[in-house]
Amino acid sequence: MTTLKPFSWDRAAARAGKFDGKFLIGVLTTGIYCLPSCTARQPKPENVRIVKTEAEAQALGLRACKRCRPDLFYRGESEDIALFEGLAGRVRAAPQEFADAPALARACGVSQTKLGDLFREHAHLAPASWLRRERVRTAYAKLLGTDEKVVDIGYDVGFESESVFHRQFLGIARMTPGAYRGLKGSSVFLLHLPAGYRAQEILAYHGRDPESPCEKSEGNRLWKALVTHDGTAVLEVSFESEGAWCRVHAEKKQGRESMALLHAAALRMLGLNSETAQFESRMAKDPKMALFMRRKGLRVPTIPTGFDGLCWAIIGQQINVKFAAALRREIIHLAGQPAGGGMIAHPSPARVADIGANALARRRYSRSKADYLVGAAKDVAEGRLDIEGLPEGSAVAAEKKLTSLHGIGTWTARYVMLRGGFADSAPVGDSALATALQRLHRREERPEREEVENMMKEFAPHRSLATMHLWSSLKDAA
Repeated sequence: MTTLKPFSWDRAAARAGKFDGKFLIGVLTTGIYCLPSCTARQPKPENVRIVKTEAEAQALGLRACKRCRPDLFYRGESEDIALFEGLAGRVRAAPQEFADAPALARACGVSQTKLGDLFREHAHLAPASWLRRERVRTAYAKLLGTDEKVVDIGYDVGFESESVFHRQFLGIARMTPGAYRGLKGSSVFLLHLPAGYRAQEILAYHGRDPESPCEKSEGNRLWKALVTHDGTAVLEVSFESEGAWCRVHAEKKQGRESMALLHAAALRMLGLNSETAQFESRMAKDPKMALFMRRKGLRVPTIPTGFDGLCWAIIGQQINVKFAAALRREIIHLAGQPAGGGMIAHPSPARVADIGANALARRRYSRSKADYLVGAAKDVAEGRLDIEGLPEGSAVAAEKKLTSLHGIGTWTARYVMLRGGFADSAPVGDSALATALQRLHRREERPEREEVENMMKEFAPHRSLATMHLWSSLKDAA
């Protein structure tokens, strides 16, 4: 063993992380070992042992500190990702044990300021907003899976009163708890739309490919073919004065899990999983940002399944939307599942992987694009990437996982995240986004990639919505 003799070092430099990776601090009285940057209270010198490696610390019977997480540091993993995802798991298991944001901060041993920073970076939400969402999602399962009274479910998941439960459930689910429970055995449900809701952009987005067999829009209606737990179904959404009526068309009766999936799909398609008020309030205070108020109520329509979004992003790399739509139709016709009425649901990862790169290359795909798409499909099908679960975890981890795939860079990863429901994802590298920023700031030249990254920071934590507004502004110029 090469345990080092105690020695002095600059505490400020240590706290700044300058010695992390050079040695570890073992504390005999607490039985832990820490990074030099650890913010825990400084132990007495006689209780400290300095070691070079984790193995040496463990040979002394010491365990990794839960605050600074030297074990994660030496594995090249992020302490903050582990902190956020660990806390998220605890909350989802028992949301009623966390009364508010201060309770979340105490649970993970950080200040409320640090907690706010952590959630903005990893959840793209304020801690209190995230906690409300998780309580409501826990209530979803109880409403459909148990016979408990609605009011008791509200208390069970941590809401302080029946009225608060109803109000916050309606704000997130866009229906009352009683109506959500009524999804069992139903094929029709109503989503209440917020004041000022703009349907026109939602309809236009889902109708962007008029020839698509997977989704379409006409008048005030849109349709989407989906695979559920009970086979395939077509979700029809009709915008009416009282809200968005959702009707399910399927040969087989849809069970409660399928109806929950279709409700979630409708929320995503209509951009109802995020709010706009805070962003619009900020933009209204700045005269230079007037273009963001031209479409007040604009939302980001997202794609119901993560794999569909991943395929769109890979197929759309460096080509125009029209050609991307044509290439996407190829995989739908080759491997999609018929859903009735001439519509076809997007193929599963396994089906896309089975098509093979050679077959795609014969159908106007470049060889590299075919390889990227089939490779990504295999990663999802074989469990190396949980594409559907990404939005439940850290946004930082999601981007790392996506960019680790062959052929996926920052633009592709962030486009997947934007269309997957992450609220603060700017697809840097997008030419249309750069052009919109050029016009917003009246620049002679279009900003470069690094400049776009810096320019979009002023819109955090709403960069996805800001991107949507900037893209839409190009239509004004046209």
